[in-house]
Amino acid sequence: MTMMFDRPLDCLADGLGDARDTRPVHVVRPESLPDLVQELVQGTGFAGSLAGWLEQTGFTASAGEIALLPGGAGVGAALLGLGSGRQAPAPEVYAGLPRGLPPGDWHLAGPEPHDAEMAVLGFCLGAYRFGALRDPDARPAARLAMQHSEGAALAGAAQARAIWLARDLVNMPANRLGPQQLAEAACEVAARFGARTALVSGADLECGYPAIHAVGRGSRRAPCVMRADWQGSAADARAPLVSLVGKGVCFDTGGLDLKTSAAMLRMKKDMGGAAIMLGLARLIMQRDLPVRLQLRLGCVENSVSGDAMRPSDVIATRAGLNVEIGNTDAEGRLVLSDLLAEACEAAPSVLIDAATLTGAARVALGPDLPALFSNDDDLAGALLQGGIAAHDPVWRLPLHPAYDSWLSSPVAHLNNVSSKPMAGAVTAALFLQRFVKKSVRWAHLDTYAWRDSASPGQPEGGDAQGLRACYKGLLRILNLHGEPDQLGNIIGTEPNRSPRL
Repeated sequence: MTMMFDRPLDCLADGLGDARDTRPVHVVRPESLPDLVQELVQGTGFAGSLAGWLEQTGFTASAGEIALLPGGAGVGAALLGLGSGRQAPAPEVYAGLPRGLPPGDWHLAGPEPHDAEMAVLGFCLGAYRFGALRDPDARPAARLAMQHSEGAALAGAAQARAIWLARDLVNMPANRLGPQQLAEAACEVAARFGARTALVSGADLECGYPAIHAVGRGSRRAPCVMRADWQGSAADARAPLVSLVGKGVCFDTGGLDLKTSAAMLRMKKDMGGAAIMLGLARLIMQRDLPVRLQLRLGCVENSVSGDAMRPSDVIATRAGLNVEIGNTDAEGRLVLSDLLAEACEAAPSVLIDAATLTGAARVALGPDLPALFSNDDDLAGALLQGGIAAHDPVWRLPLHPAYDSWLSSPVAHLNNVSSKPMAGAVTAALFLQRFVKKSVRWAHLDTYAWRDSASPGQPEGGDAQGLRACYKGLLRILNLHGEPDQLGNIIGTEPNRSPRL
């Protein structure tokens, strides 16, 4: 099942070769375009016609703009505009290349320097398509080749593969990706890096994760929890413990508080938080960061049946808090509550969860900006800066304590929804905070995991907003540096590694 999701990056040339048998893509800005034209005229015998060619085709080297140049046997080279200024371009600038270049292998050339990490990442994001159910063999005709020695290029490729994994999972229809299938796919991905994995279901889940059981009992497809433990090759028992938690609601009808048909249409993506956290875990393991890692995914389906939880029910949680159900469509926070409580038992150095949790976050910030909540300013700052560095922005919202009382219940320790129709993303995060120990540095990402329309490098459908921000943020807060790995492990199949734990 893994390879259906954890696909190799077939848009990269095997080995990222030495560029002798590839054609160049000259990376250029408007201010360096005249000099490049002169250089190409002198070197290729264009005899001055190149300037006229570019003028008539309208090429101005704006960001992401592509021009094809004639050669002896057809297209001999290409130009890619970076836009004006000296700011490093976002990966999306390179995303048009896989579909905009003729078939064959290409390499990036001057005159402008380029960020190899962003270039490879952008090329791969532009090459992504979800074709598993329609055209599984479709792939871009153009491939990118770069030098083996470029560690930054390897970092970009590792991030791209993690994002491809998350996108594929989110895009898969719910009838083909239920709780068991999601958990098994996650176990296969983690086990390939030597992680110790476990699936919890049945009576063990009902006992250990009562809130998850309550959410999933209304579905024929039983809920389960996926757990993985991994340790980097340079990590020991004193290494930082990174704990990741993801909401994996494979389809959300809303339960007895049934969604409208329009609101239900995209609910296959309600496991996007689990997909993003699995992608992040894959990236951490691929880069062999010197950390200890724990991953927990709550895999469940929120369905309607005679066994489904009801509004006004009071359910138990792993933390010992009883929760009154004010709305069955606020199930994601219940799934996370048990996982966060368990994660805190190990006293992690950093705890991050991700979920497609509230529509209120989208009302506040729109589809592109995940809402970030954190009980630690240093962690929040690292994630914000990581988002800027990765061109994957997140936006911090407050855990405003005055709203905490809005979750009060007359019959239980708290309600799963607020008593007021405002600040829904804030009150959802405050609910989660009840299950996080104050001593644990924690961040919560309320993300959309979807693109409503296509743009370069961001096709319509599932996406992994916040994944790169979290990765770069972890490197900052833990003062780590990702180590280069072997390219074959990124674009192909990783070698099996025996469990270290």
